Amino acid sequence: MAGSRARPSFSRWLRENSQHYLLVGAHEQIARRYPGTRRPRRPHGALELAWLRVFAPVYRALPWPLRHRILRAMPGSHRQTWAPPPERREPAV
Repeated sequence: MAGSRARPSFSRWLRENSQHYLLVGAHEQIARRYPGTRRPRRPHGALELAWLRVFAPVYRALPWPLRHRILRAMPGSHRQTWAPPPERREPAV
Protein backbone atom coordinates (compact mmCIF):
# COMPACT_ATOMS: atom_id res chain seq x y z
CA MET A 1 0.00 0.00 0.00
CA ALA A 2 1.52 3.32 -1.05
CA GLY A 3 2.19 5.85 1.69
CA SER A 4 2.06 3.38 4.58
CA ARG A 5 5.06 3.20 6.84
CA ALA A 6 6.60 0.01 8.13
CA ARG A 7 6.45 -0.40 11.87
CA PRO A 8 9.89 0.06 13.48
CA SER A 9 11.43 -2.82 15.39
CA PHE A 10 11.18 -2.81 19.17
CA SER A 11 14.89 -2.05 19.58
CA ARG A 12 14.63 0.93 17.24
CA TRP A 13 11.51 2.20 19.03
CA LEU A 14 13.27 1.83 22.38
CA ARG A 15 16.41 3.60 21.16
CA GLU A 16 14.47 6.50 19.62
CA ASN A 17 12.29 7.00 22.71
CA SER A 18 15.26 6.69 25.06
CA GLN A 19 17.22 9.30 23.13
CA HIS A 20 14.24 11.64 22.94
CA TYR A 21 13.34 11.52 26.62
CA LEU A 22 16.96 11.71 27.78
CA LEU A 23 17.28 14.86 25.67
CA VAL A 24 14.07 16.33 27.10
CA GLY A 25 15.28 15.45 30.62
CA ALA A 26 18.60 17.21 29.97
CA HIS A 27 16.66 20.22 28.67
CA GLU A 28 14.67 20.29 31.94
CA GLN A 29 17.89 20.17 33.98
CA ILE A 30 19.39 23.06 32.04
CA ALA A 31 16.19 25.10 32.41
CA ARG A 32 16.25 24.55 36.19
CA ARG A 33 19.93 25.51 36.41
CA TYR A 34 19.64 28.71 34.36
CA PRO A 35 16.69 30.94 35.27
CA GLY A 36 14.98 32.53 32.29
CA THR A 37 15.66 29.52 30.06
CA ARG A 38 12.57 28.17 28.34
CA ARG A 39 11.41 24.86 29.75
CA PRO A 40 10.17 21.97 27.61
CA ARG A 41 6.42 21.41 27.59
CA ARG A 42 4.94 19.48 30.49
CA PRO A 43 4.62 15.71 30.01
CA HIS A 44 1.22 14.50 28.79
CA GLY A 45 0.02 11.16 30.06
CA ALA A 46 1.39 8.38 32.19
CA LEU A 47 3.76 7.05 29.52
CA GLU A 48 5.61 10.36 29.12
CA LEU A 49 5.73 10.78 32.89
CA ALA A 50 7.28 7.32 33.22
CA TRP A 51 9.93 8.07 30.59
CA LEU A 52 10.79 11.46 32.11
CA ARG A 53 10.41 10.80 35.83
CA VAL A 54 11.54 7.16 36.04
CA PHE A 55 13.59 6.07 33.02
CA ALA A 56 15.69 9.21 32.43
CA PRO A 57 16.78 9.74 36.08
CA VAL A 58 17.50 6.04 36.63
CA TYR A 59 19.51 5.82 33.40
CA ARG A 60 21.55 8.91 34.30
CA ALA A 61 22.23 7.50 37.78
CA LEU A 62 23.67 4.22 36.43
CA PRO A 63 27.48 4.01 36.42
CA TRP A 64 29.03 4.03 32.97
CA PRO A 65 30.26 0.38 33.01
CA LEU A 66 26.70 -0.84 33.61
CA ARG A 67 25.25 1.52 30.98
CA HIS A 68 27.85 0.30 28.52
CA ARG A 69 26.96 -3.36 29.16
CA ILE A 70 23.27 -2.60 28.63
CA LEU A 71 23.98 -0.79 25.37
CA ARG A 72 26.17 -3.61 24.08
CA ALA A 73 23.43 -6.15 24.88
CA MET A 74 20.81 -4.27 22.83
CA PRO A 75 20.54 -5.03 19.11
CA GLY A 76 21.07 -2.07 16.82
CA SER A 77 23.42 -0.03 14.71
CA HIS A 78 25.85 0.56 17.60
CA ARG A 79 26.89 -3.08 17.27
CA GLN A 80 28.22 -2.68 13.73
CA THR A 81 31.97 -2.95 13.56
CA TRP A 82 34.38 -1.23 11.24
CA ALA A 83 36.55 -3.17 8.83
CA PRO A 84 40.11 -3.67 10.10
CA PRO A 85 42.65 -1.17 8.74
CA PRO A 86 44.63 -2.26 5.70
CA GLU A 87 48.06 -3.75 6.25
CA ARG A 88 50.93 -1.28 6.22
CA ARG A 89 53.10 -1.38 3.15
CA GLU A 90 56.40 0.18 2.26
CA PRO A 91 56.24 3.70 0.82
CA ALA A 92 55.82 3.88 -2.96
CA VAL A 93 58.76 6.25 -3.31
